Amino acid sequence: MNLDSIDTPALLLDLDKMEANIAFIAGRCRDHGVNWRPHFKSHKTVEIAKKQIAAGAIGVTCAKLGEAEVLADAGITDILIANQIVGPLKIARLMKLLDRADVIVSVDSKENVAELAAGGKKLRVVIEVDTGMNRAGVEPGAPVVALANEIARHPNLRFCGVMSWEVHAAAIPDQVLKEKTTAQAIGMLTASADACRAAGHDVSIVSAGGTGTLLYCMQQPGVTEVQIGGAIFNDEHYRLHFGVTLPQSLTILTTVTSRPNPTRVVVDAGRKAMSWDAGMPRALDVPPVASLKLSAEHAQLGLEAPSATPHVGDRIQFVPGYTDTTIHLHEEIVALRGGRIEAVWKVTARGKIK
Repeated sequence: MNLDSIDTPALLLDLDKMEANIAFIAGRCRDHGVNWRPHFKSHKTVEIAKKQIAAGAIGVTCAKLGEAEVLADAGITDILIANQIVGPLKIARLMKLLDRADVIVSVDSKENVAELAAGGKKLRVVIEVDTGMNRAGVEPGAPVVALANEIARHPNLRFCGVMSWEVHAAAIPDQVLKEKTTAQAIGMLTASADACRAAGHDVSIVSAGGTGTLLYCMQQPGVTEVQIGGAIFNDEHYRLHFGVTLPQSLTILTTVTSRPNPTRVVVDAGRKAMSWDAGMPRALDVPPVASLKLSAEHAQLGLEAPSATPHVGDRIQFVPGYTDTTIHLHEEIVALRGGRIEAVWKVTARGKIK
């Protein structure tokens, strides 16, 4: 089957490019002696997670308990939920999930530690450390040790390490400063891990890193694993704002539905098919574009100069502005090799936001 058989809008994935990106990340991890636990939240697709594991990933990171349940259903059991699981409803689900998966959860408060311990089952936990993101997490150093001590009081909980995300370094354009900022942030994390060891705790996981610090996070001393996820696609957000130069493997296929005048092109995919929150999509293989506007169901391209092409009925592909908030809009991904359809994968964790 070829692209003519695909209705639009549709998510297209170039398998050769994605697999090359997976191999690049996995290879760099091996070179630096660091494990790869890629984030699932960017693609939400079991088949892609299995490709990452086949390439050497030790397990999967996810953002939501619902994503972890999908992974466990697919037989992927080594899972880090890089968020706090809070409240009786979610903790009851987590306890059921532990019957079929070895889940690690992140904590940053005594209250959450106590309710997890009361769940009644053995559970691995890591402490989220705020190394500059200024979202969740405890301050580095002594507060981390204090929370590790609290975890150790509960026989059901096994403290296994620390995690953070040095996102504030990701958008720094100067590479020397970016590397320095990454090293400083991860240094706070590894120092916190060392402080926990000095206090008598076993620390087997020091998890950090993401696509924006791909070149620097895994080479920092003391890191045991990185969570790099979206680099396998490399959208416009990562390319323009984070300086990632890997091949862009994911596109949105659209159809030109209207040419009201020689400088306006209208296609059948808007905000319900491609996001614009972190970056605007980029149209491929079209005349130079002066503007792009997204409405709910349409995108309007304003061309720099009048052009007879593209015609009504022609297909245009867009690189997503941000894959994390584009893929979840779609039910499936069409996987291509050499321009022909090799597989159609369901976005299995679509809607799993709980």
